[in-house]
Amino acid sequence: MIPVRGVEGQRLAVLGLGRSGLTAARAIRAGGGIPVGWDDNPAAREAAEAEGIETLDLRRQGAFEAISALIVSPGIPHLYPAPNPVVLAALEAGVPVDNDIGLFFRSFATPDWDNFDTPPRVVAVTGSNGKSTTSALIHHILEQAGRPAQLAGNIGRGVLDLDPPADGDVVVLELSSYQTDLARALTPDIAVFTNLSPDHLDRHGGLGGYFAAKRRLFAEGGPDRAVIGVDEAEGLYLAGQLSEGPGDDRVIRVSSGQKLSGAGWNVFARKGFLTEWRKARQTASIDLREIKGLPGAHNHQNACAAYAVARALGLAPRVIETALQSYPGLPHRSQRVAEANGIVYVNDSKATNVDAAARALSAFKRIRWICGGLEKEGGLDALSGATGAVAKAYVIGREAAQFAMQLDVEAEVCTTMENAVSRAMAEAEPGDTVLLAPAAASFDQYDNFEQRGTDFVEQVTKRLG
Repeated sequence: MIPVRGVEGQRLAVLGLGRSGLTAARAIRAGGGIPVGWDDNPAAREAAEAEGIETLDLRRQGAFEAISALIVSPGIPHLYPAPNPVVLAALEAGVPVDNDIGLFFRSFATPDWDNFDTPPRVVAVTGSNGKSTTSALIHHILEQAGRPAQLAGNIGRGVLDLDPPADGDVVVLELSSYQTDLARALTPDIAVFTNLSPDHLDRHGGLGGYFAAKRRLFAEGGPDRAVIGVDEAEGLYLAGQLSEGPGDDRVIRVSSGQKLSGAGWNVFARKGFLTEWRKARQTASIDLREIKGLPGAHNHQNACAAYAVARALGLAPRVIETALQSYPGLPHRSQRVAEANGIVYVNDSKATNVDAAARALSAFKRIRWICGGLEKEGGLDALSGATGAVAKAYVIGREAAQFAMQLDVEAEVCTTMENAVSRAMAEAEPGDTVLLAPAAASFDQYDNFEQRGTDFVEQVTKRLG
């Protein structure tokens, strides 16, 4: 655990007592502070009280008297679509509002580091799509290279649940916009921006607010080095803001699909080859085409970002290439589930928005596409032109018929995963890929995208025997 520093004897309120909130309360207590928590769910309050954590209804008048700070769990909206009444009460009382990410960054470094040969480093990854794969890939490369590393944040462990860092340790954090938006301290050594596409717009008051939440990772203190995906205008803008000139190699620009050259530090993938270009010359090249854990241009962008981080940490290109070859992939993210009779089955349940689904659709040549669910704001227009490889769509979800009507390919309304998998497998031919890439949230039928992906895997496995 990372004890929270600078809270000795202070009372800190924690709003939301799920995984991150309960861990934050424990870390506050470990640092000598006094956590008081609140959650609308009685079971969550009981779990906290069972650990000796005091609960206090933060909705009550005067609840913030003698409270030093309010720590808000990332799943709780604070400003949009409407101000959260507890957060508003804290602000009106002059109480600072933070989250577990902010507590981590202010508490991670300790005087023990004076005895280390190599200070620990923090790599933080954000963006709309690919941040989980990029984070896991960085962690995998470091482990394969024999570097001590931990993975946390929106993937793996909660940030305050990490082990105190060892000499030379690297902590890799996946951070969502929910996590960067409120953190009062954001000081990674290396920060990564993968890409931006519309998502969580209600939570951030629109696309500008969503980008602003991501941008905070680079503006609140500023990393020593930034790895920026420049395939969208927002990434180009961010790289331009952080760079002092064309040759400033503190910014590593990353692309999938376009060649990047010039005096700076660039890493890009074209036609399946990753290329590092530095100081106006090529310094390395890696063939990504046969790496099964990284199919498609979107995963090649993830590989470029992970490669750039590893290079910034001092790893040699050949060491990185060897590690990329052994990357197994993540569950529910371009996960190769099975191959039988010349047909490949891929679980990309994490493709919960149209941009992520479009990227998945570009990775395979002939697709039996399982899609549908709770449609997000903005509709499906962004899928136009991205379905050229789709032989047929099999649509799930409570509003499957309406979803199917918006697609520009032949579509069959299946409603359930069981029916969709059964129909796709019955019609698939050798050379096809049966792909789950929903382009929608899962909450109309499942608790989360993981449960949806697991259902897909189970249906496939059952039928293949």
